[in-house]
Amino acid sequence: MKKLILGAAMSVLLSTAAHAETIGVSMALFDDNFLTVLRNGMQDYAKTLDGVTLQVEDAQNDVAKQQSQIQNFIAAGVQAIIVNPVDTDATAAMSKIAADAGIPLVYVNREPVNVNELPEKQAFVASNEEESGTLETQEVCKLLGGKGKAVVMMGELSNQAARMRTQDVHNVLATDECKGIEIVEEQTANWSRTQGADLVTNWLSAGLEFNAVIANNDEMAIGAIQALKAAGKDMKDYVVAGVDATQDALAAMEAGDLDVTVFQNAAGQGKGSVDAALKLAKGEAVDKKVYIPFELVTPANLKDYQSKN
Repeated sequence: MKKLILGAAMSVLLSTAAHAETIGVSMALFDDNFLTVLRNGMQDYAKTLDGVTLQVEDAQNDVAKQQSQIQNFIAAGVQAIIVNPVDTDATAAMSKIAADAGIPLVYVNREPVNVNELPEKQAFVASNEEESGTLETQEVCKLLGGKGKAVVMMGELSNQAARMRTQDVHNVLATDECKGIEIVEEQTANWSRTQGADLVTNWLSAGLEFNAVIANNDEMAIGAIQALKAAGKDMKDYVVAGVDATQDALAAMEAGDLDVTVFQNAAGQGKGSVDAALKLAKGEAVDKKVYIPFELVTPANLKDYQSKN
């Protein structure tokens, strides 16, 4: 009888081990509002799955550190890896490391430079950046009536999303309905609220005249709002737009300071990346590009999004 019970117990343990999955996750930066929602989305979803464990690491915006984390995940024997890249131009090397080790890899949120040449067992989960800056700028154009002076605040230039969202701005403002809007200044604030505030403060101090701020993300837009308020400006004289629909951004919109943002489903991207990693680990087919749609957020539909991120 004891042997029978022991045998049954061992069978359960072996069955559990066979279904256990460990996924290594390397995030570009923990100290970022949007990426925190993304990371929490992954972890919350993983908790609902039997036998799935995430090993989450902070690359601290260091490419070399991120590559080292990938190598450490492989050495630790993870079943799959999820990477939110520090530098999207450095992903080819990361793909090779994982491919050579035969470990599935999923990029999340930030589009890798080699997205169209990803090796087998690799995929990309995010939202289509052609939508984000386009939705944002079209609404700014509408609010300005197709005329005005705008400043553009860019994210990190090593990041594909920053480049794409900025190109979206230019594409929209080149259309007949919006070509009356002039870009009077365009600089990077590296996705940062503090740098965004400093940049707008410098523009105001230099006497630059503008009535719209088009930021690649909400953090920089919030920084712009802080600088405008500190300078005694009336927010009714400015249209301020961002991307991500973070909780801080939605609060700024409710306060009447932020006019436009674009909902990027961070939790949805997190869930999608975990699902893709698990499927690849099991040898199942996954689309190379998995896109989750962006959605325009304005004061008119604000309440619909206040519980989403």
